[in-house]
Amino acid sequence: MDGSSLSRFDCLERETVNIALNRTINSPWSALSPTSREVLDAVLWSRSTSRGHLLERLDYSKSKLGGTVSALLDLGLLEEEGLGASSGGRKPETLCMSRTLGVLLAIDLGASHLSMALLDPTFKILCQHREALDVRQGPMLGMTRIKAVLKVLLLQQGLTVDRVLAVGMGVPGPVDFGSGLLVNPPIMPGWEGFSVRDDLSATLSAPVFIDNDANVLALGELWQRRRFSENFIVVKVATGIGCGIICGGRIYRGANGAAGDVGHICVDPLGPLCHCGNAGCVEVMAAGSALAREGQQAAERGESRLLAEALATDEPISSHTVARASREGDPVASALIQRSGKLIGQMLASLVNFFNPSHIVLAGGLSNLEPLWLASIRQSVYRRSLTLSTRHLDINLSTLEQEGGLIGAGVLSLLSCLEPPEKSQSRSI
Repeated sequence: MDGSSLSRFDCLERETVNIALNRTINSPWSALSPTSREVLDAVLWSRSTSRGHLLERLDYSKSKLGGTVSALLDLGLLEEEGLGASSGGRKPETLCMSRTLGVLLAIDLGASHLSMALLDPTFKILCQHREALDVRQGPMLGMTRIKAVLKVLLLQQGLTVDRVLAVGMGVPGPVDFGSGLLVNPPIMPGWEGFSVRDDLSATLSAPVFIDNDANVLALGELWQRRRFSENFIVVKVATGIGCGIICGGRIYRGANGAAGDVGHICVDPLGPLCHCGNAGCVEVMAAGSALAREGQQAAERGESRLLAEALATDEPISSHTVARASREGDPVASALIQRSGKLIGQMLASLVNFFNPSHIVLAGGLSNLEPLWLASIRQSVYRRSLTLSTRHLDINLSTLEQEGGLIGAGVLSLLSCLEPPEKSQSRSI
């Protein structure tokens, strides 16, 4: 991006700051009735829908629904996007969230990456950017990059900052959802007490909502499934291990926002020391960093020819190196992957016996390891769980891949905006 582009953006940013402030005060959601919020929520989860389908879903009278939809169309919150499929009669007009409202800024901050995107209110990704970023370097670097990428994305779409409707962000650590602050994040030193929300408010006047990355992924999966699966868990396995819990069609965060921190469930009391201070956590024994560490040790001891060859070329041994060696027939690498799956399955079996989910969705960097990893997880879960808990249990990989965190962040932001004022004060979904 050249200097003239940046100068043009800075001018536009200064020109729109007052407009953006007024826009926040006069939020499009501020004066909505409960009925209007219910209709918008139903449309959001349907992607696009007809008035007939809304009548079936909401059990409203035809006149009540018709009046509400007409008002929302007049306000520019809904739009008609064309004729849908016929069910025997005239083709119905379909409704969706209005794309004229603005764009959603989605931020997926991982332990070693930053992904950002602009989405329209139907959660279609308009543009996106991904880069390597070490979250351990602290919030100053991370937030500087977030603001710089935001400028680039807005310029790509020909937009100014006042067009950002809301911001959703996933982070790899425990979050107090009400305040948006990270609480003692083990792999994010320097971020505790730092307000991402306040920092972004210096650039954006849009509301900012921050949650644990596994919860954000779970919201993405929930939207992808259109809430048809109401009780399931999404397990993110990357540098760390976290879990998003969908209970009754809604995110379950627990009393203080700490629900789903499954990476610190003990699977071996005599295991290695975890960065949380305890021994034998599944995260330190089976996550991506564990595979990389054990692969490095196997290479140094000469136990794995392929890993030793990779080490000899000064290639950093990562979980992907181990996966590649396994695909090429290295038995030691395959054994490491099987062990990771077995330990993760052992942890998941406890969740299955406790929660009885309909689905377990696996996401994150390790989800593309190998069929061997998924098979090991399934075997361990089915062996250690009660028969009734696994009778209809489906364990599979996410189909959203790298876009899951971005779509989930968009869902987080728009859902939070649609919350009634009394609930939005506590920032809960």
